[in-house]
Amino acid sequence: MIDRYNSKNPTVGVLYLTATHLIFVDPDANKETWVLYMHIANVEKLPLSTTGSPLLIRCKTFLSITFVIPKERECHDVYTTLTKLYQPVHIKNLYCFQYTTAAKELPKAAGWDYFKLEHEFKRMRVPNDQWSVCALNQNYELCDTYPRQIYVPADANTQILLGSSRFRSKGRLPALTYLHSNKASICRCSQPLSGFSARCLEDEQMLETVRKTNPNCNFMYVVDTRPRINAMANRAAGKGYENEANYENIKFQFLGIENIHTMRASLQKLIECCEQKSPTMSGFLSALESSGWLKHIRSILDTSCFIANAVDKGISVVVHCSDGWDRTAQVCSLAALMLDPYYRTIKGFQALIEKDWLAFGHKFSDRCGHIQNDPKEVSPVFTQLLECTWQLMQQRNDAFEFNERFLLILHDHVMSCQYGTFVGNCEKDRLDLRLAEKTFSLWGYMSNHLNEYINPLYRPEMDETIKPNLAPQNIKFWRGMYSRFESGIHPREPLEDLLIASKDHCTSLEDHVQHLTKRINSFKNMLSKSAKRLQGGSAALQSRYNAETRGPIEVNDNRYNYDRKLSELSAADDDHPLKTSDFSFSNLSISEYNSEVDKGNEDINTVAVEWKSLRSVVNCPSCSIPFDQITKKNHCWKCGEVFCNRCIDKTLSLPGHESGNPVPVCRQCFRIVQQVSP
Repeated sequence: MIDRYNSKNPTVGVLYLTATHLIFVDPDANKETWVLYMHIANVEKLPLSTTGSPLLIRCKTFLSITFVIPKERECHDVYTTLTKLYQPVHIKNLYCFQYTTAAKELPKAAGWDYFKLEHEFKRMRVPNDQWSVCALNQNYELCDTYPRQIYVPADANTQILLGSSRFRSKGRLPALTYLHSNKASICRCSQPLSGFSARCLEDEQMLETVRKTNPNCNFMYVVDTRPRINAMANRAAGKGYENEANYENIKFQFLGIENIHTMRASLQKLIECCEQKSPTMSGFLSALESSGWLKHIRSILDTSCFIANAVDKGISVVVHCSDGWDRTAQVCSLAALMLDPYYRTIKGFQALIEKDWLAFGHKFSDRCGHIQNDPKEVSPVFTQLLECTWQLMQQRNDAFEFNERFLLILHDHVMSCQYGTFVGNCEKDRLDLRLAEKTFSLWGYMSNHLNEYINPLYRPEMDETIKPNLAPQNIKFWRGMYSRFESGIHPREPLEDLLIASKDHCTSLEDHVQHLTKRINSFKNMLSKSAKRLQGGSAALQSRYNAETRGPIEVNDNRYNYDRKLSELSAADDDHPLKTSDFSFSNLSISEYNSEVDKGNEDINTVAVEWKSLRSVVNCPSCSIPFDQITKKNHCWKCGEVFCNRCIDKTLSLPGHESGNPVPVCRQCFRIVQQVSP
């Protein structure tokens, strides 16, 4: 395996092809590199070299890896095998239909019922006097790429709905996607089939009923997310955009987001920029600029800001692009993200994806290249949504409950097809494939790992609208996504992980201090009781001794009296009352004292006072897996060592913690505590 930064010192190992993964094992470094077949974007055979036949594998996770196989025939066999495995012909051959896990870890039904579209609209107080649910799409007859339940203006009758659907591309008529608290709404649809002069009375009435749902404004915006020239070109194909002369009380806006083909080409240039073998500052910046990627990200954010600002001012907006499932999904969801703090929580962001992307028919299988299909249909539409969210997080990190790792995990699993959540192109496809019965849900998996996605800087009280500054210098290159696997360019201690580790360490120490304080008070009480018993016994025996001896009056000299009494006591017989074991403090309640001390020592040893620094840990000490930028490092609260998620999957209550709350421990410490505990 060749490192492009250190090609003179390749890593020698064994390459394995399993049913689901390609695995490279380096026995000298005790290191394994796993590549899921479904993550592979393309495989390329490079020209023969003196050392063998190179095979370049590029992944959808932006991992680029080169293997040099000594024999050309073996390299060809690997190449042909991978081309068959990484992109199945049939959708039922995807990884999610074969993937399984232990039922106790993740039941198959977990996650599929977390989100219901009607519950999300109910949260927005829909249906109401202005909006009602449409019953015409129960069998997907009105529009097969829309959800069964669509919400439309209450004044729109069946004739208007049917007529508008026939006049819109793919039957995607205007439907509600977000209702703000001021009654301004965001509706989405596809382009009208207007051509150069065609018009539809029902569609014009449909938009008017949408406008009337907001009594606070006498006009609304119709936003076409495409560049004007693209929309005009579509008119030649009988499609196009709304004519303001035919639609009353609307203001029309073109906002210039490029199509999927331009975005695909731009991403390819960005990947080439990141794969430069000897990058220089000028070379990298020049390649980044020529890719146009950040310009496209800014245009998506700019359009979303326009929509969010209009709704915030009380103006309703109808949004479309060509077919209404790519750029429309991007800007509608981002505008809602800016407007509603609920969507900036983990649960809310998942609900946003379920609503605007899964329910309203974003073509995940086509855009992500899950199966063999037209390569021109592949485009990084969802990747751009995640990046735009990340850009917003850079400006308002305290407004988001989730962190960067949440976005990266989401991106990777959309591509992996390990879970059935994002398989298919619309809601109808997923029901036909019976994914909820046959596959696991990504939401179920993520619900078991929520602690990995928490942003420690999140402030729930920050519930205002986000208004990002889109000046060019504020749009950043997302190193964590596109250069994720480049060693040496990421912080050794990510700020968020460091904050969480510090917080957890403080929590552990505070809990331990409470326990020790209680233990010290227990010792003090025990010593106090023992001292009282000792004083009482000594006084009684001393008075009895004095009555028996009745010697002469002693001289009032403490030093003289002490030395004399001590010598008398030493010379006395063993039956002298002050020499009995009853007056030895060490024998007074000795079993009780020793048990308390032993218990205190055991409690102290069950809590790690010092935790190992995240900076110094490169590999998991248990399984030797290397830590990269996306892998979360976890402390064992008992021994203080750092482990990966797989090796710290146990929780229990430590005797040294007063609260008794279960905390993460490594497997070895789990066994030790379990053996010691009664």
